[in-house]
Amino acid sequence: MNSISFNTAVIIHPRLKSPEPEPRSIEREIEEVEGLAEAINLNVVHSEAVNLSQITPPLYLGKGTAERIKGIIEGVAPSVAIVNTQLSPVQQRNLENLWNVKVIDRTGLILEIFGARAQTKEGVIQVELAALNYQRSRLVRSWTHLERQRGGAGFMGGPGERQIEIDRRLIDEKITQLKKNLEKVRQTRELQRRSREQVPYPVVALVGYTNAGKSTLFNTLTNSDVFAEDLPFATLDPTMRALKLKNGQEVILSDTVGFITDLPTHLVEAFKATLEQVDYADVIVHVRDYIADDSELQKENVVKILSDLGVDYQADSRIIEVWNKIDLLPEDQRINIKGRQNVVPISALSGYNIDRLLEQITQMLENHYVEDVIVLRPAQGKELAWLHEHANVLAIGIGENGQQIVNVRIEPAMQDKFYKLFNAD
Repeated sequence: MNSISFNTAVIIHPRLKSPEPEPRSIEREIEEVEGLAEAINLNVVHSEAVNLSQITPPLYLGKGTAERIKGIIEGVAPSVAIVNTQLSPVQQRNLENLWNVKVIDRTGLILEIFGARAQTKEGVIQVELAALNYQRSRLVRSWTHLERQRGGAGFMGGPGERQIEIDRRLIDEKITQLKKNLEKVRQTRELQRRSREQVPYPVVALVGYTNAGKSTLFNTLTNSDVFAEDLPFATLDPTMRALKLKNGQEVILSDTVGFITDLPTHLVEAFKATLEQVDYADVIVHVRDYIADDSELQKENVVKILSDLGVDYQADSRIIEVWNKIDLLPEDQRINIKGRQNVVPISALSGYNIDRLLEQITQMLENHYVEDVIVLRPAQGKELAWLHEHANVLAIGIGENGQQIVNVRIEPAMQDKFYKLFNAD
């Protein structure tokens, strides 16, 4: 066997045979998992798709297939073997024993990327929390010391506590502490979010499938130099910049984490920090890689995750769909997709049609909000508090008779609600 080559990986992509046509090509799926590996600086020395008629419980793969791959691994001596599916702890352990190499599945690979990319305090805590929950379910795959027992310390004596039980208890204690730390961070972030809501700048959030061009568009719009590389999860933590529209209005542009297929739900939950901008964004710009052969499937994944976040893609009036990389299509095909409602074809890299996108954002903001001047008596503190909670308070002045002159930007529906609730003129 050759000596181990560090930072190298072999990728195995299991593909269960199905009578239904596959929504994505094998090449596209392998390309994506190779991108995931490269995102943590792994050099892929071999990758292949493996067709399975069924899953075998001990190894996930068939015995003959696993033995054949063992020969490949012995030849290239990678530092890790990536199996692009969700393995059970027993399957992971058995493959490691057979191949004599570290094995990680898709969830483990994504956790590695999240751990390498997270920057904010909450992001780091969420990564550690997700990793501990993942590790806890895999204590069965640890080595022989887990079967040892330690003497009991209680008055009743007894067989004592097995090492695996101690490991699980220590992990549970760490998880409990992390959850407490996370709650403190969230409370602080909620205060910061409320403070931001008082700033009269609408939020425009960029969302989309990974590698669709969100960070490139972010840089083009803001003349920024945010990390924008052709890697999955190039952006994990929220990145925000001010952007001035042609009508003089300033907005806050927010870049968010890219989505991928088969992203475990608990990992989506782990990154609410980077997705929270979507919840209270005034405009949601969905950036699509329009020329990708699985562009529609990518959209379906984005729609599903947005739905998990409480955003109804079809009904939500905040959404603009951006068809990126349109400059790679022939001119006659570009013409055919112009004029669709809330759809803007662009090239984030070349700047093609960016002005049209900015006009669409401006129009949506103008349709979404109205500005109003509300006069309140000094005693109307309840009304003022309501406005702070449900509108953007732009300024407060004092009138000749001591009234409060409140300038607000507010949604028309909330404006009507205010006047009905407080019988105001």
